Amino acid sequence: MFTHKDIENRSLFVINGLEKQRLKVSAGRLMLENEETGKAITKLPFPKILSLLVVGHTTITTALIEHCNKHGIPIVVMKPNFRPVFYFGNMAEANFLLRKKQYTQPKGVLEIAQTIVFNKLNNQLVLLSKTREKSEIFNKAKNTIQYNLEKIKNVNDYRELMGLEGTAAKIYFQAYFEFANWNLRLPRVKVDTINATLDIGYTMLFNYIECMTRLFGFDPYIGVYHQLWFRRKSLVCDLMEPFRCIIEHQIRKSLKYGTFKTSDFELIKNAYYLKSEYRKNYTKVFFEAIIEHKSSIYKYIQSYYRCFMGQKNIVEYPKFNYE
Repeated sequence: MFTHKDIENRSLFVINGLEKQRLKVSAGRLMLENEETGKAITKLPFPKILSLLVVGHTTITTALIEHCNKHGIPIVVMKPNFRPVFYFGNMAEANFLLRKKQYTQPKGVLEIAQTIVFNKLNNQLVLLSKTREKSEIFNKAKNTIQYNLEKIKNVNDYRELMGLEGTAAKIYFQAYFEFANWNLRLPRVKVDTINATLDIGYTMLFNYIECMTRLFGFDPYIGVYHQLWFRRKSLVCDLMEPFRCIIEHQIRKSLKYGTFKTSDFELIKNAYYLKSEYRKNYTKVFFEAIIEHKSSIYKYIQSYYRCFMGQKNIVEYPKFNYE
């Protein structure tokens, strides 16, 4: 398992295989080079690499695998949307002590769930404040979220917590995307282009968070807020909650600047789907937004791991504060 020293002195190395780059071992170092020109983009000594995340289509040689294995560097190969397709190395899958703790609490831990939802709502409040808009709907949204933040501290069951999260989300989306004629959040239904765009961004974030949880050996199906459900990776659903703001902020910004447009989608059987010619553009935008926060995401999950394993006081659990 990675130590605090590893975190401070080693880096997550993410390779974007969509940019015509390739990996190779050169003079005992990992080298990233331009596939067309053969010029080196960067070189890193293996002891400085915490984990190697390869996104898209990149050749991995046996020499690279050998060096990563020697230095204890896990390799994760992902599709362009961050969906993991291959793991190699020390993924901590045999961390049975961690999983034992998860399995003894299959119905979750309310206090941890409160912390996660509180963090999520607080970041929603930050995003609303960043817009500097003062319309009636914005003021109502901020007041509602602030009120719910206070209520979260004293909830007694999951239903109450879910209700507070739901009412906050409803008014938050209504205000944050008011300029784009927001209607209603309906996951995976694709009733409009904003819902479809949120699904794309959230899916990429979900996939990335899953990779991070597997680095520590968590069972992704056992959550603390989202309950057990057939084939649902409830823990991943939990841990992505504080980071949803990354996707929401990026979508608002991209819509405002015209990077994302309604015309990028086509209506098929009452559902909006992104046109194939725009997929790379959307993937690139969300890729950069998530990778910009890769250190924060990793440290959050690492801290969560330490707190969960050590059964620490709830005040020590991590928080992601969007800036």
